[in-house]
Amino acid sequence: MRQELQKNGRQAAPALRRSRGGCSTKIHISVDGLGYPLRLIVTAGQWHAIPQAPALVAGYVCQYVLADRGDAAAHFLEWMVRQQAAPVIPSRKRRKQTRDYDACLYQECRWVECFIDKIKHYRRIFSQFDKLARRYLGFLNFVAVLIWLR
Repeated sequence: MRQELQKNGRQAAPALRRSRGGCSTKIHISVDGLGYPLRLIVTAGQWHAIPQAPALVAGYVCQYVLADRGDAAAHFLEWMVRQQAAPVIPSRKRRKQTRDYDACLYQECRWVECFIDKIKHYRRIFSQFDKLARRYLGFLNFVAVLIWLR
């Protein structure tokens, strides 16, 4: 099997990286109001989600941005306010001053989980046969197109 090389001759970035729980990969997903995928980013399992959060919502015009507690960093919240989007993100549990959010609207985060359940029907996704991030992301995008075409 031929290895993919970068321009400098090094091996391309692998999708599977060693983390505390073993080799893993994170898929960062943004979906629309009906659960259809808009943008996908693949990172190594030990990376945080907050560096990818602005890239997932950049370029969209939206009223609300729904995200997990892990995306409740101050710089991301300020960025959303500058983009004129209301953040619907619960405060972290250890935060002294809690921030108000619409709990009913926050329940719409389930659309991301529904999309994850849909992509798990594809064996190549959940088994992670691809070792390189570019190939894995390519197949994720292919599956996203199939879900859009249903």
